[in-house]
Amino acid sequence: MVRRLEVAGGDGTRLAAWDFSDSSTVEQVGERPGVLLLHGLMGRSTHWTEASRWLADRYRPVGLDQRGHGLSDRPPGGDYGRDAFVADAEAALEQLALGPAVLVGHAMGALTAWQLAARRPDLVSALVICDMRASPLGEESQREWARWYDSWPTPFSTPAAARRWFAVDDPILARPSPARGAYYAEVMSEGPEGWGPIFRREDMLRAREAWVHDAHWEELAQVECPTLVIRGQNGELGRAEAQEMVRVLPQGSYADIPDAGHLAHHERAEEWRAEVESFLAAVKHA
Repeated sequence: MVRRLEVAGGDGTRLAAWDFSDSSTVEQVGERPGVLLLHGLMGRSTHWTEASRWLADRYRPVGLDQRGHGLSDRPPGGDYGRDAFVADAEAALEQLALGPAVLVGHAMGALTAWQLAARRPDLVSALVICDMRASPLGEESQREWARWYDSWPTPFSTPAAARRWFAVDDPILARPSPARGAYYAEVMSEGPEGWGPIFRREDMLRAREAWVHDAHWEELAQVECPTLVIRGQNGELGRAEAQEMVRVLPQGSYADIPDAGHLAHHERAEEWRAEVESFLAAVKHA
């Protein structure tokens, strides 16, 4: 049974967390190692539902709706800087007594995870980085995203209409992607005129500024724990950069998922699971 938990972020922002444990008692939950699941930009904790089912066999998986996402509040003053995201994840680990925990992060969530692992190695036992670059994307990337947001035909008439647009009709798609359609349909909510995103586009653009302009290689090199860098072969993280990330990491390993893109954990869930399970088993028995 999924339980909703409340976390006070680093600046007091109210954050929603979701305990996916299948244990029936608090005692059973407390005996299992913690896993903190951190979604990507525009995501929400429910995107980890499938992964949490098998993680719950051995761990206490908890998903955090990061500030401005899911059912968490928007921060006072609109703080979407990197320090704020990292402080929120740190607060979640401490307030929920999860640490030292495995951190599994996708995209933006992966950056938060490795920054926290670098700053608080006592709270992190292992790390899974899913399709996130350490190099800056450049200013043009931000303009491309703004144009992409402008292209959304919101409001959608139904969740099915949103699912179809993101799976089939979005002009930036190279080929249809049902997993992508389902992913984005999950972050839509109903309003007076139809269905639109539960986040604000201006908040998302502000949140991604840190990897548009800044590199994060130095913090990556400071991560002491075992780390898996995993990517879809057609994702946003290229093979050469991923392998360089592994080289920089003191205890890095690498995996890629064939015929998958940025959302490899949705597009090829079984293959992604096999790689992550193998990594976690190796860490456990090291």
